[in-house]
Amino acid sequence: MSDQPFFIREGRAFIPQPASQGQWGPKSLSGRVVVALCGFQIEQSHELTGYVPARLTVDMYRLPGFAPIEVATRVVREGARIKVIDAEFISGGVSYARASSQWLKRTANAEGNVWSPPSWEVPAPEALADTPHRMPGSLTMRNISGAYFTSARKRLWLRDDGELVGGTPLTPFMRVAIAADLANPYANSGDRGLTYINSDVTLYLHRLPVDEWIGFEVTNHHATDGIAIGEVAVYDRAGAIGTSSLCALAQGGMGAR
Repeated sequence: MSDQPFFIREGRAFIPQPASQGQWGPKSLSGRVVVALCGFQIEQSHELTGYVPARLTVDMYRLPGFAPIEVATRVVREGARIKVIDAEFISGGVSYARASSQWLKRTANAEGNVWSPPSWEVPAPEALADTPHRMPGSLTMRNISGAYFTSARKRLWLRDDGELVGGTPLTPFMRVAIAADLANPYANSGDRGLTYINSDVTLYLHRLPVDEWIGFEVTNHHATDGIAIGEVAVYDRAGAIGTSSLCALAQGGMGAR
């Protein structure tokens, strides 16, 4: 555990800190902080009161290193019920990722009944012990079922106690955005470890989490010709809030403990 933020701010630049190191090597950043920093800059740079971040998609076409980062955003569409805002993740003058987000205006649900999955009935986070892990930063994991490096279906609770950017507390959107990329190691890991590296993440939300705990349940994994897709359902203690899905490429595995 570490209280160090993932980034500190120097003017317009974000300076990666040791906690932002990824799982694929000591010189590259974690995909989850790339996703979260794109979302952070979008949320911090635009007036979004009354809107829900219904979708955040991040294409990650290179692994960034520890050079200073800038995230440039632009409004694609600003309507009465929808805002579409893009972002580009630039490190050392090179583009490493791009994001597209869709923000929808809060309103009343439509009338009528529509099928949805049954409620998520699992132990509360407080009823479970911390699960040991090797993720940098201040992430707490509490396993519900299915160990990390196994072929079993996995369910767990996640909580990040640190700051993405030093001096800025995590917002509800940031709490779920910083967890979104972890869909890859949970949906795409098996009894040989994590053998797929994801090239994108799409987070869908119909509401924001009620507190700091985020729940994951793996709902899909398929792979053919070295290309995998994976998906987790995302929860908080009040119920379902969305999904996180991704595509990935076969990669030399991170060995099981």
